[in-house]
Amino acid sequence: MEIFELLSNHFGPQNWWPAETELEMIVGAVLTQNTNWKNVEKAIENLKGKGLLSLKGLRSLAVTELAQEIRPAGYFNIKAKRLMNLIDFIVAYYQADLSLFLEDETQNLRQGLLSVKGVGPETADSILLYAAHRPVFVIDTYTHRILSRHGMTDDQTTYDELQKLFMDHLSEDTSLFNEFHALIVQTGKTYCRRKPLCTRCPLEGWGPFD
Repeated sequence: MEIFELLSNHFGPQNWWPAETELEMIVGAVLTQNTNWKNVEKAIENLKGKGLLSLKGLRSLAVTELAQEIRPAGYFNIKAKRLMNLIDFIVAYYQADLSLFLEDETQNLRQGLLSVKGVGPETADSILLYAAHRPVFVIDTYTHRILSRHGMTDDQTTYDELQKLFMDHLSEDTSLFNEFHALIVQTGKTYCRRKPLCTRCPLEGWGPFD
C-alpha cells in the first residue's frame, strides 16, 4: 500500500509499542487515553518503582490508591477505575492468568474487552495487536484526521468502517499492522496536527487507496 511505503521511507522503523511486558502494554493502553506517551511513561515508572506492575500488585491497591500512582497520566480517577475494571475482568474470566487471557480466540477476547466499562474499540484493539499479537488494525484520532484531510472519510465514518478499509487492503500481518499504526501516529504528531504542516508531510499529494 502506497501510504505505508511513503511513511516508512520517511520515518523509518518505529519499534512500537515501548513496553517490557504484556501487562505493561495493557496498562499503557488504558493510560494513554487522552494524553501523550511521556505522561504514560511517568505513571508506569511510578508503578514499576513500587513493585506494583503485576496483576497481584495492581489488585492490592484501592482504586483511590491506584489513582495517585497513575496521576501523571491525567484523568487519573477515571483511568484508575477503568484499569481496575480491566484487571477484575482478567481475574474473573481468566483466573488471573494473563497467558490464558492473551491466548483466547480473537473475537472472543475482543468482545470480552469491549464489555469492560471504559474499554472502547481503540483500547481493545491496541491490546489485541500489541499484547496478544493479533492482526487487528487499530484506528485512532490520527487515522481519522489524516484520511479525512485526504478526502477518504468524513465525520460520519465509523471506527468499524475505517478499520475495514485498512484490513480489506492489507494482508493479515501483525507486524505490518503494528508498524503501520505506529507510522500513522508519528505522522499525526509530526505533521497532521490540528494546525497541519502539509507542505512538509510525506503524504502531500497522496490520494486514496487504489
